[in-house]
Amino acid sequence: MSELHNEVSELESKSATAARLFDIRRIIGGLFVVYGVLVTIAGITASDADLKKAEDININLWTGLGMLALGLFFLVWLKLRPIAPPTPDESA
Repeated sequence: MSELHNEVSELESKSATAARLFDIRRIIGGLFVVYGVLVTIAGITASDADLKKAEDININLWTGLGMLALGLFFLVWLKLRPIAPPTPDESA
């Protein structure tokens, strides 16, 4: 019985790890941070001609900073409120 209990405990821990790894907040936050960095760099390196087209508003810079903020929000949310692993049903 002890060996079976150990196997079940091991599978439960693997399941909880997989649930945390594929949490949608991690995926969304990571993508927004990566794209936010790329768009922010594009905004920092924008030429005067690019700014003239956008009526002197550096839209890439502002959009990139917004994407960075949103991505960091998702990652902080994930850190502060992690997913609780599912509890095994004791009545079964």
